[in-house]
Amino acid sequence: MKMPVVSFLEWQKKFGTEKACVKTLTNVRWPQGFQCPACGSKKFGFITTRKLYQCSHCRHQVSITADTLFHATKIPLVKWFWAIYLTASDKGGISALRLSKHIGVSWLTARSVLKKIRTAMAHRVSIYRLQKLIEFDDVFVGGKLAGKRGRGAAGKKPVLVAVETRTKGAGFVAMQAVDTISKKTVRNFLTFHLKAGQNVKTDSAGCLMKVF
Repeated sequence: MKMPVVSFLEWQKKFGTEKACVKTLTNVRWPQGFQCPACGSKKFGFITTRKLYQCSHCRHQVSITADTLFHATKIPLVKWFWAIYLTASDKGGISALRLSKHIGVSWLTARSVLKKIRTAMAHRVSIYRLQKLIEFDDVFVGGKLAGKRGRGAAGKKPVLVAVETRTKGAGFVAMQAVDTISKKTVRNFLTFHLKAGQNVKTDSAGCLMKVF
């Protein structure tokens, strides 16, 4: 799941032409070759003037970008691929204004592109499930108030945290604020965020141990 670090020069070398971007998108969409989304047939013709695939069986027409992040786009795929790289590699979060200057489009266009990329990235994260060895714990977040400390302290919000343990450092992390730490909230959290059948390590807190 974790992508290797790629320099912009390497990215440009791999996706620096429209042809390269189209080829990559085609391989991702149809790794086993064209398959009609309407009838499943693998036989097709290509309409060069409109850049459309036409199914030889049902005559359904589809573009390589249909129903993807690039659906109905008028922006070259090269610019889309640049935008994806810049968005994913900028830890501080690239702005629409800065992106517009990098890929040579208007601010409004850059804002639309950025919104679509961020939505796709959020969806990718939301469907990922932690796997292999997982370390699981809880933490209480909030400002300091007079009175009881630790568990049950006033003004503190309980948060469940699970992280993948890897040979070198940590992997992906899942966090969720809950109203209370209970067998039900812990079980729901683990069921949603972890792939089935994973090994989970936690501390000896009773509310965490009850679900194992």
